[in-house]
Amino acid sequence: MINKKKLYKDIEEITINLKLPAMRNIFEEEAKNACINDISYEEYLCKLLETESILRSERNKQNRIRLAKFPYKKYIEDLVIEDLPADAKKKLKMLSSLEFVNTGQNVIFAGNPGTG
Repeated sequence: MINKKKLYKDIEEITINLKLPAMRNIFEEEAKNACINDISYEEYLCKLLETESILRSERNKQNRIRLAKFPYKKYIEDLVIEDLPADAKKKLKMLSSLEFVNTGQNVIFAGNPGTG
């Protein structure tokens, strides 16, 4: 019979070596959940891999933002809509929907410094 404590320790060491932090944090709980709910090995593995993938995507996004070295963050929610020019007010709805990302369009913001 396999010693679960040693097995979990081995899994933890492997996830450290392979740099899989999400899997390291959830594998034990997900294994218990899989046993309780009679989840197949494939479903269990898929859950672990999905979680790791989501964590990596989020971490990569945060790294790209950090590496861009933006001087500060500006959010649409922070805009005072009444202060915007008329043409900017018209485009704000389209920009807020982020549809330009899905269609692969570029957006260039231009204006005088300090106008927000």
